[in-house]
Amino acid sequence: MTDKEFTIVREFDATPDRVWSAWVDPDQMVHWLPDGVSTPRESVHVDLRVGGTYGYTMINVETGARFPTGGEYVEIDEPRRLVMSWGHPTDSVEESPRITLELEPLDGDRTRLSFTLRGIDGAPGDGNVYDGWDEALASLARWVSS
Repeated sequence: MTDKEFTIVREFDATPDRVWSAWVDPDQMVHWLPDGVSTPRESVHVDLRVGGTYGYTMINVETGARFPTGGEYVEIDEPRRLVMSWGHPTDSVEESPRITLELEPLDGDRTRLSFTLRGIDGAPGDGNVYDGWDEALASLARWVSS
C-alpha cells in the first residue's frame, strides 16, 4: 500500500442509516454511480461481513466498455465506518486501494461523509478517479435525499 490518497467530504440531507444503506444495499447501489455509466442489478453482490466481498460492473453507456469492480470488507462499524478494498474483483485485498467511509450524524437528520481512497493519487479536475468519485458522491446525495 502506498501513501497516495485523497479525501472528499460531503454533507447529505439524510440520516447516517440512509447513507449507509445506499453503500451496502445492492438495490440502492445501482442508482447512484456517476453519469455515463450503468450498473445492471444482476452484476451487484454484497456479503456484508469482515472478509466478505462486494462487486458490481459499470458499463459505459456510450461505448459499452465494461468495468468489473469490487473488493473485500475490512472493517464494519454500522452506520459509522466502513473500510473496504477497491479495484478489480480478482485483485489482492492487501495490494488493492482502500476506501474508508466515515459517517457523522449532524443536526436535522443530516450526515457528513468523509470518503478517503488510499493507494491512488487524485485531485479535483483530474478527469479520472477523483472526479469519478466526486461525481458519484454528488449522485449519492441526490439519491439519499429523494
